[in-house]
Amino acid sequence: MSPKSNSQASAEVEREAPFTNEPTSLDDKTHEELQLLYQESVETIRFAKHIQWWTVGSTLVVFFAFIAIAKFVGADMAYAKILTALVIFIAMSGIFALIMYQFWQYNEHEKIREISRHFSTLFRRVRKVKSRRESDFHRYTLLAFMISTIVIGGVVSYYGVLQVVKTAALR
Repeated sequence: MSPKSNSQASAEVEREAPFTNEPTSLDDKTHEELQLLYQESVETIRFAKHIQWWTVGSTLVVFFAFIAIAKFVGADMAYAKILTALVIFIAMSGIFALIMYQFWQYNEHEKIREISRHFSTLFRRVRKVKSRRESDFHRYTLLAFMISTIVIGGVVSYYGVLQVVKTAALR
């Protein structure tokens, strides 16, 4: 068996120690306001995540539409160059949007963290179940996956358009 890390040992001691919940010291109106702000931030994060995935999906649809357009129009090399420039522009725009949405989520997480400081100790304890480091790792791993998906989709679209042009030239 491997030795436990300090954080694991302190977490176990914390769980075994009797827990006393300290309620919030806020008045009812302020508490309601913070609850409203908390809920708004949670919904904003969900929306930003949804729009991130929508951006990835719609970018891929546009990329593969370029291949279909090239096939049905009977594209030549000049047309392929235009589509290549569009693929690069759309990929860069999509990646920029993903990064903006990520910053937006980060700001909302910071608001939630600040709001949480004013809630009960039980609330803060439950929020600590998933560490900030773990959340950040998941969030940025997904961002890297989304960016990679757009880049790979752009490359596939580029080579797909070139293939259509080569096939049309052989006819």
